[in-house]
Amino acid sequence: MGNRQEILLTGAGGQGLILASIILAQAAVNDNKNVVQTQSYGPEARGGASMAGVIIDIDSIEYPKVVNPTVLLCLNQASFNKYLPKIKQVGECVVIVDSTFVSGPFREEYKVQSYPITQMAREKLGKEVVANMLALGVLNAATGLVDREIFRESIFELAPKGSGELNQEAFDLGYHLYEQGSGRDVGQSAQTNQ
Repeated sequence: MGNRQEILLTGAGGQGLILASIILAQAAVNDNKNVVQTQSYGPEARGGASMAGVIIDIDSIEYPKVVNPTVLLCLNQASFNKYLPKIKQVGECVVIVDSTFVSGPFREEYKVQSYPITQMAREKLGKEVVANMLALGVLNAATGLVDREIFRESIFELAPKGSGELNQEAFDLGYHLYEQGSGRDVGQSAQTNQ
């Protein structure tokens, strides 16, 4: 991946995307990178499509908003429908979706990786609330945005009091899902898998 990364974390209000974006931004700062983090408020907080943006660069960042996503995370169908069309460099953007809630349609030209993020948070950790950290694990494993150990330390530092270890465990489970190939590429190979 290039030096400048523009990340959109999208889903429903209440899925913890704002916290996830803050932790991602802090982890990148702790990894000696320049960072800008933005978030949307409003009716999204009541369950609509919600978005947080993070720009990571080794150079200075002139404009604070994500305009050319290089990484897109979608935790629900509404956010997938709303934000996938914002990708300008189709095929070069890493697109990760939560198969628990996102069912497509997946167009061949998008390289979409689908993982049962929320389902695994429920089944393996007993807490759906940590699906955001599990998603960060998948995302960082797929992109290498931040050093893994620095990321883990940042999670422990910023997670709600008493939940640091559980959130780190969720992050590690995300890495495990990615490394074990527990997701499926629903982009180009989707035509042959169906």
